Amino acid sequence: MYKNKIKKISLCAVFGAMGFVLMLLEFPLPFIIPSFVKFDFSEIPAIIAAFAYGPLYGILVCAVKNALHLFVTTSAGVGELSNFIMGAIFVGAAGIIYKFNHTRKGALVGSLVGATVMAVISVFTNYFVVYPAFVVLYGLPLEAIIGMYKDLLPFADSLFKALVIFNLPFNLFKGIIDAAICFAIYKRISPLLKKLGSKVE
Repeated sequence: MYKNKIKKISLCAVFGAMGFVLMLLEFPLPFIIPSFVKFDFSEIPAIIAAFAYGPLYGILVCAVKNALHLFVTTSAGVGELSNFIMGAIFVGAAGIIYKFNHTRKGALVGSLVGATVMAVISVFTNYFVVYPAFVVLYGLPLEAIIGMYKDLLPFADSLFKALVIFNLPFNLFKGIIDAAICFAIYKRISPLLKKLGSKVE
């Protein structure tokens, strides 16, 4: 039992390293959301770990990838903290639901619930923590940040409106895409995961 747990923790470290690499491959989605908000696939290893070994292991992967990213951070750790919170909510919720409904339907429902909760929470973490921290760190007026959103949609004339209109659906979309890719690659990696002690079906 102890050896199995150590093996799973070691595998989560590997998944976390994969997530870190995927974080480095982030890219903007121009004309959809301001370019300083980047898209990446770094939650894919975490959600695989959550389904394979349990929600706590998925959260551990989120912690590892963000801890590694601190060495190349440009946000004094604020971005990593936000990424960890949202990722942990996403994979944690998905993993918990899958744990009690151990079917592909359970994984699908868990992913959708996790993505939705993550998207909603992102509005508040960005509003109260991330954007105020960026204003202080970079000396960029909040009006300038809001202006980048208004360039895309004049109606987005306040930070809260901008986050609800742009960031909430962006994070929902991101979670759904990550889950879809997880489902797409599952069959190819499931034999390996089962050999390593996975409970995924």
